[in-house]
Amino acid sequence: MMVRREHARAVLALEQRLGESSVRTDEAALVAASRDESEADVVLPSAVVVPRTSGEIAAALKVCAEFGVAVVPRGAGTGRTGGSAVVVDSIVIDTTKLDDVKGIERQDSYAVVDPGVVTGVFHERCEGEGLFYPPDPQSSQWCTLGGNVAENAGGPRALAYGVTRDYVLGLRAVTMEGEELVVGRRTAKGVTGYDVTSLLVGSEGTLAVFTELWLRVIVAPPVVRTLLATFASVYDAGRAVEAILRAGIVPRCIELLDELCCASVRETDPASLPTNAQVVLIIEVDGDEARCDSLVERTGAVLDESQATAVLVAKHGGDRERLWAARRVLSRALRRRATHKLSEDIVVPRSKLALILDDVRAISEREGLVMPTYGHAGDGNLHVNLLWNTPDERPRVDRAIRALFEQTILHGGTLSGEHGIGVLKRDFLPLEQSPALIAAQRAIKLALDPRDLLNPHKVLPRISHRAC
Repeated sequence: MMVRREHARAVLALEQRLGESSVRTDEAALVAASRDESEADVVLPSAVVVPRTSGEIAAALKVCAEFGVAVVPRGAGTGRTGGSAVVVDSIVIDTTKLDDVKGIERQDSYAVVDPGVVTGVFHERCEGEGLFYPPDPQSSQWCTLGGNVAENAGGPRALAYGVTRDYVLGLRAVTMEGEELVVGRRTAKGVTGYDVTSLLVGSEGTLAVFTELWLRVIVAPPVVRTLLATFASVYDAGRAVEAILRAGIVPRCIELLDELCCASVRETDPASLPTNAQVVLIIEVDGDEARCDSLVERTGAVLDESQATAVLVAKHGGDRERLWAARRVLSRALRRRATHKLSEDIVVPRSKLALILDDVRAISEREGLVMPTYGHAGDGNLHVNLLWNTPDERPRVDRAIRALFEQTILHGGTLSGEHGIGVLKRDFLPLEQSPALIAAQRAIKLALDPRDLLNPHKVLPRISHRAC
């Protein structure tokens, strides 16, 4: 691999500053760090830095800034839009070795954690304390909290509990020049100055690199109940979602699997779905025993009135796991259907759910593409997948993506609910945001990163990379 002179000098300086064991340049490490779970086109980085302290992150950033070398911050690489993909010659900073849960303050309802803590591990720590951290992205067994904060991740429970931003009280971060920012607070309330915490949450590694997170936790609900309802069509399921919410019932999640998703799951794991399941809603409620009993009864009644063909209810952990089995194998099942898979993460107002599902079907038929759809139907957040096998199909995929985004905006929706913009959605941003708003965001980016070295070519469209 050809390495430009300033990159080679930066790598040497990093080895001298941090030690050779913290700087990897072998091909296996470079290939692994170059991409995430997206279909973004990538190049190999010049090196992968693996810091073990916040001070080493600051030192690495200062070295790269000194030599004018771009940096890509990285967690577990589970992103779907290319947020941690290497798209220009860069040095990767891998934060996964900063993985300590430093403390859980039960009385004050917050935890202090490193950015490399795996989300599922944090869930377990909280549960051991009788506490609850609601954000639950589907990759929770692999993704890291720092990546979740960078992408403002959500998950099925966002319907009742909100997304990651709602649980970030404050954080420590380091700018491209190596300057530490301490933002937010550890108190229940606080409005001092601008809300820089919310600015950094969801910034996709373009403004600063996180070194410590202060996360709100809550008391765990004592009881959880799960229902699985089957329907003859996705439209019946969509109307059932609207009916549940119109009845004033707010489950902690409502997950939708359309016909193609159910067929794919059945091919992979036939036992995970009822034999008559054409379309599925997985609905979960929580609270005390009496509340859950009431919510299950009311929800069941609405489902019956909404033409559900069957309703199953789980009352203990084993049954709940069986009802969730279809959702857990879904991504693997879809990947088996085609060589390439893109998952587009759109959100529409809940009242427009049936309309966007109609649009997906029309686009699929027009372009001759397989487009299975699933997602968090309760808050209008759908994952529309596009499957294809050969390069000559890609123009149809691109047309379908643009048409999907245009319809989403037409219905008053947004381009992303939890996957972020990254590089794959970057050039679609003008569909949703005005030139003035994009220019304002570019000004914020350059105020914190004047040379555009930190995760360049991400989020905002057509930013020139001054180091290239």
